[in-house]
Amino acid sequence: MKIGCPTEIKPQEFRVGMTPDATREAIAHGHDVLIQSGAGNGAGFTDEDYTAAGAAIIGTAAEVFEKSDMIVKVKEPQAGERKMLREGQLLFTYLHLAPDPEQTKDLMDSGCTAIAYETVTDANGGLPLLAPMSEVAGRLAPQVGSWTLQKANGGRGVLMGGVPGVAPAKVVVIGGGVVGTHAAKIAAGMGADVTVLDRSLPRLRYLDDVYGGAFKNQYSTAGATAELVREADMVIGAVLIPGAAAPKLVTRAQLSEMKPGAALVDVAIDQGGCFETSRATTHADPIYEVDGIMHYCVANMPGAVARTSTQALGNATLPFLLNLANKGWKQACEDDPHLLNGLNVHAGQLTYYAVGKALGIDVISPALALKN
Repeated sequence: MKIGCPTEIKPQEFRVGMTPDATREAIAHGHDVLIQSGAGNGAGFTDEDYTAAGAAIIGTAAEVFEKSDMIVKVKEPQAGERKMLREGQLLFTYLHLAPDPEQTKDLMDSGCTAIAYETVTDANGGLPLLAPMSEVAGRLAPQVGSWTLQKANGGRGVLMGGVPGVAPAKVVVIGGGVVGTHAAKIAAGMGADVTVLDRSLPRLRYLDDVYGGAFKNQYSTAGATAELVREADMVIGAVLIPGAAAPKLVTRAQLSEMKPGAALVDVAIDQGGCFETSRATTHADPIYEVDGIMHYCVANMPGAVARTSTQALGNATLPFLLNLANKGWKQACEDDPHLLNGLNVHAGQLTYYAVGKALGIDVISPALALKN
């Protein structure tokens, strides 16, 4: 199979879909790998690194799309890239379709088969291709939140760990999954007073058993959330409903009750955001203010640490990439129901229920798509 990896063109996206190590592995399995020139520069991988691994360096994205059977990316294809997709071509990347009707329509119109990293599952009910970026984003959230809290950036001017005689920042993490756990660990490590909210009692018990000495946890009701948000210096939104739009857990009306200059960090912004006032921003212009509250809503947070993120993502995607290339997508998905859960679009039809529900589009089952 010819596997193509174009340069990411989303603003300030420095990751790349394949590392030189992944390239070498794919070639060892008998496949051809086409890398757009400069695709790895942002993550610290040169064209020479890829040629040493056996890849062919291609000058333009158009050539990569034209010559490849499978396109491997990081972020969702942008409008210009979607025009280059064709019927029967396989796309393997993050998609986040639920809040993006234009992308969904374009992918369906292209006739391609699109498998989304974020909806591939595992035997434990986890999301193995989302987890590494969730880990990165979770660990970044307190870091960027503490920067947002600085007075020069419009924040309250509160130091995360305080100093002797001065209380630390109060941090509320909404969601105790992968993102929330990593965010809470780092925030607590910075010395903040951290509380994690979640609706799963088994998860809260786990967090208490493992991290009880580092941060607190509380069952997430609307009342508890409102009370904690009111007193917080920083709120980190870390909720996820796989493939679906994120629920709005902090309303605009609540902003007026918060401390002026408090920071909201919305890690769920890829799925539409979990704060009512969230809108996607970029690394070039990451924060904005609404009713005196600072919002950090960068849609590709892990892109800020591109080398770490690329390596972590590559480790997770490689086994699935090889299965898709070795077997073809139909056989690979038939053999692995967890990979089949990643199928979002095929031959002009939507195949993921949560996206169809969010966008009001008819859906066929992935199993039926395998027969088409």
